[in-house]
Amino acid sequence: MAIRVLRLGTARVRGEGPRLGTVRRPPRGVPRSRFASENWYDCWFPVLAPSESTLKLGRGAVTAAGWRRFARRYRAEMKRPAASQALDLLAALSHRANFSVGCYCEDASRCHRSLLRALLLARGARVR
Repeated sequence: MAIRVLRLGTARVRGEGPRLGTVRRPPRGVPRSRFASENWYDCWFPVLAPSESTLKLGRGAVTAAGWRRFARRYRAEMKRPAASQALDLLAALSHRANFSVGCYCEDASRCHRSLLRALLLARGARVR
């Protein structure tokens, strides 16, 4: 049992379980009826997505300092009650079920999902 942290829209792997889209917006140009069948996500879970202003900060982060500013702000957002409770829930579920969380970004090292992985691990989640 574990969480996979992945890029949404990629091919599913065996035993992956349901996908949670930790994104601010649904995929553009894709009808809601095809989100799951086209490997985007089974459930939209925006509580773990960066806020709109933080997302803009991350997209504009071309330097290491810019990325650190984005990371600090995202981690601060994840301390808010709803996000913190969601992280605790996912960490607990990771010991009982397989599921995935993800984002659209191509480069995981410059994506909130890399920070999300670390936050889940810090809460004792099983992460692949």
